[in-house]
Amino acid sequence: MTAAPPRVVVAGEALIDLVPHGTGALAELSPRRGGGPYNTAVALGRLGVPTAFCSRVSTDPFGEALLDGLHTAGVDTSLVGRGPEPTTLAAATLGADGSARYTFYVEGTADRLFTAPAALPPTVRAVCLGTCSLVLEPGATQYEGLLRRCASAGLLTMVDPNVRAAIVPDEAAYRKRFASWLPEVTLLKVSAEDARWLTGADDPADPARHWLTQGPRAVVVTDGAAGITAYTRHAGTVRVAAVPVPVRDTIGAGDTVNAALLHWLAGRNALDADALDGLGPDDWRAALGHAARAAAITCGRPGADPPYAAELG
Repeated sequence: MTAAPPRVVVAGEALIDLVPHGTGALAELSPRRGGGPYNTAVALGRLGVPTAFCSRVSTDPFGEALLDGLHTAGVDTSLVGRGPEPTTLAAATLGADGSARYTFYVEGTADRLFTAPAALPPTVRAVCLGTCSLVLEPGATQYEGLLRRCASAGLLTMVDPNVRAAIVPDEAAYRKRFASWLPEVTLLKVSAEDARWLTGADDPADPARHWLTQGPRAVVVTDGAAGITAYTRHAGTVRVAAVPVPVRDTIGAGDTVNAALLHWLAGRNALDADALDGLGPDDWRAALGHAARAAAITCGRPGADPPYAAELG
């Protein structure tokens, strides 16, 4: 059966997460497919949204495993380039609460040499970018150019900076670059931790409201057990509680939120800026609740293992 033409493109790195069994620096590690954009693409595919992944993936065995994961999820890989360089590795260390911190091995890896495609399929309505791919050159400039092209073409653009401070070579320059993206961003998703790192503000509500004046139609802030909040131009501020779950780890939770929000919007033919502006408080409450349920399922499983549509009911 031929796959449906993609409505969403997720662009960014695919890597291997080395996921620990237990806490501490010397916990036993297991390789898992990962990378923020990769996880988002897989989650969208599992949720049934026609999705294409746009990246550069190694021809090594890890790269083959990454492509297999995309194919299994039903994700289109026609926009994936290949190269002989090794796959990026991210070694996670878990805290007592299941939160993950990462050490990245990125020098000379395949995804850094990404070249943006000349065009995206005409069926695409939204593009989602973020994480390491918007930091590491020379690929970061290519991804940034893709963001600007998509915004100019009128596509819904979603950015999740998903800040990994350890790989940011110049913090001030990155913060300035992040601000330069905002006029091209329709939907900005950040964690509360990201918001604090990017601005130094104690309360993420303050930068979220400021960012709304810079371009985005909505800013969604995730804050772990404190829930998810949307700051919007036309529907005000909407907050939902997190869904309680025994947490195995938080790997991929934010990526699942990205996918669940796009899934909810796609199901209501709302993958454009005007439709986003037309959402009311009840709509946002439903969208955030959908994302919270999806993220809880991911948190209840080890590694980035997002839910399938049937699991969300």
